Amino acid sequence: MAGNSQRRGAVRKGGKKAPTVGSGGQRRKGLEGKGPTPRAEERPYHKAHKSAKASERRSGGRPTVGRKAKASSEVVAGRNSVLEALRTDVPVTTMYVAGRIDSDDRVREALKIATERSIPILETPRGELDRLTDGAVHQGLALQVPPYEYAHPSDLVDPEIPGIPLLVALDGITDPRNLGAIVRSVAAFGGHGVIVPSRRSVGMTASAWKTSAGAAARIPVAQATNLTRALEDYRKAGFFVVGLDMDGDVELPDLELADEPLVVVVGSEGKGLSRLVRETCDQIVSVPMSSAVESLNAGIATGVTLYEVARRRRR
Repeated sequence: MAGNSQRRGAVRKGGKKAPTVGSGGQRRKGLEGKGPTPRAEERPYHKAHKSAKASERRSGGRPTVGRKAKASSEVVAGRNSVLEALRTDVPVTTMYVAGRIDSDDRVREALKIATERSIPILETPRGELDRLTDGAVHQGLALQVPPYEYAHPSDLVDPEIPGIPLLVALDGITDPRNLGAIVRSVAAFGGHGVIVPSRRSVGMTASAWKTSAGAAARIPVAQATNLTRALEDYRKAGFFVVGLDMDGDVELPDLELADEPLVVVVGSEGKGLSRLVRETCDQIVSVPMSSAVESLNAGIATGVTLYEVARRRRR
């Protein structure tokens, strides 16, 4: 009723104020944006931010946001594998030994080599070792192998390298043992480096290191983002690019380009050279074989070719 607000004890409730003319720019300010949305790594409560911070701590304080992360490290597990890796000088950051391990000749030799190379040796509970090796049969021994430091393809073009430059490029090779064997052949026949694509290709794993029998410590392996473009750059730098294929233009004994700066391209055993890589080659060369054999392993074909190139260069 009218006038009730005048009764004793009555309280006037605050109502909405009538809108005033004009907003003083408040509405316009409310519609203004706050700038671009920060990236996930920059939002303190986002999972990506926490992951980036953890990666930064692991890398010794160097930020990882905005740059390409390196390949992850690798774990070698099992007494035979660990001992073979140590014997062939595979780079190792840490050696893990299970507590109360049953020692034998392999364990004793592995510990001796690790001590001589000043490799940190950590005694680890078996449960933790199972986790580190992802459930592999480790037999109480494991090694942490750091990511391989690849060279850039342009690093292999060095006018100060003695002799006629000789490189090997891999197109679609996925077996690390083939890569290791090729690195070993490059070292044996006076080659100067190996190029691998960064995608859909084998990398320098511990298995490749072991197969190279230590040659990987002397022969640089470069990683190319685009193999075809890298081959074109080598041609511009004065190299001839020769591809290995069963249906070659010439057979290996007739390789007249052997005395020139050379890049030998090796395709996969199944698919051979890819179309773009094949079109980039100056010449396609085949290795003569008996009709009873359809094809050669990539590592063997490379070794035979490099031997012939080295033989012709010594004449």
